[in-house]
Amino acid sequence: MLLDPDILLMDERFSALDALTRDEMSFELLRIWSERPKTVLFITHSIPEALLLSDRIIIIPERPGTVREVIDVPFARPCTIETLSDPTFTELANHIRGELFSKPAAA
Repeated sequence: MLLDPDILLMDERFSALDALTRDEMSFELLRIWSERPKTVLFITHSIPEALLLSDRIIIIPERPGTVREVIDVPFARPCTIETLSDPTFTELANHIRGELFSKPAAA
């Protein structure tokens, strides 16, 4: 961040944090992004975190490791704490969970 790169690559950056600190850091990242917008590639296994921080989510199931779906996230940026209780947030989280745990259709 000190060098102000055009692109931030973040791979599971908040995964070792407890749930409350993880949420706090997510909202802090959104605040920083609001002040200095840039492209962020954020890899996470947390569906709520992906929905909260993303404009677009790429679902890649464990196997065979190919793109299953690309979802444009419909929430205004930056998200707020109220976003977490939006019914669309829950619907999208359930859809993503279903895609991650479903078997791909046989060809």
